[in-house]
Amino acid sequence: MTASLEQLRRCHFAVDLGAARTRVFIKGEGVVVDEPSAAAINTRTGALIAVGTLAEQMTGRTPGYIRVVRPVKGGTVIDIDMAQRMLRHLLGDKVRRALRRKPRLRAAACTPHDADPLAQRATVETLVGIGARRVELVDTLIAAAVGCGLPVERPEASMILVCGAATTQIAVLSLGSIVTAERVPVGGNAIDHSVLSYLRHHHELMLPSQSVRPLHVALRGGDLSMTGTGTTEIHGRDVATGLARSVEVDTAGLRSAISIPLTGVLDGIGKVLRDCPPDLVADLADRGIMMVGGSALMPGLDQMIREATGMPVQVAERPDIASVTGLGAMLNGQIEPMTLNPLSA
Repeated sequence: MTASLEQLRRCHFAVDLGAARTRVFIKGEGVVVDEPSAAAINTRTGALIAVGTLAEQMTGRTPGYIRVVRPVKGGTVIDIDMAQRMLRHLLGDKVRRALRRKPRLRAAACTPHDADPLAQRATVETLVGIGARRVELVDTLIAAAVGCGLPVERPEASMILVCGAATTQIAVLSLGSIVTAERVPVGGNAIDHSVLSYLRHHHELMLPSQSVRPLHVALRGGDLSMTGTGTTEIHGRDVATGLARSVEVDTAGLRSAISIPLTGVLDGIGKVLRDCPPDLVADLADRGIMMVGGSALMPGLDQMIREATGMPVQVAERPDIASVTGLGAMLNGQIEPMTLNPLSA
């Protein structure tokens, strides 16, 4: 954690800039923004047309002079100016006016594990551009662990798997800090791409980019486990004719398609466990892995990781907002560091 708990208690709002969604927590009000990290701009005039959900719905449906951009990639701001414009519109005039009344406005933000100084600087400049006088940075792994209720301040091992859109972060935490961690460049987008490629090559079916998530919802119920069987009907466009067509897709084929990007995640889990002290690994045999992040909601993913690792795997109650909820708990002073009383003489 870059910032101390005392510094975080002085912050007025917290931001989780993710590759898929942007979330904002305001002290005393809770989560006020939970929108896709997307903005639609007019390339002729440079005007901002839409942000958030509306901009996401425009993807693949716009004329040539309207472009949908994503200023955040893998948890890192790649377009500071566009990220600032997006945040201003997501917050709205009323919320921004209320924040500007705060003396010496302070903000907290999540950063990916081992983010380089340039990535951290981009996050700081983005929030300074919307009025923050000081920005505190918190590792996403610690914020997510706090948000899903793991006892990170205790001398016990807690393993967390943050499944983001562009990356997956794995860590073992103890005594309020990260013991060992790994960031894998595989996330929900890679899994979506594998499903799209499988349908295209094996069933000659094309899906729009926004149809993969409903496909996952249709498979809810654990059908992606190693013993799961069955089929589901998928609607799309025929590659050859361009006409609408429906096919029956078996879950075994989907399982094989998803297992390819999942191999990278499993390798990252193995590396973290190999680098972890034996005493902490013994704790994890009982406690298992906690999954958070938007991609953790994909049905059957927890079962596949459980069968591959042999460890208990749980999905947090609200895995998609765990990071910003953890930041909010720190801002509200709900997390107390473990106090060590000095031994008496």
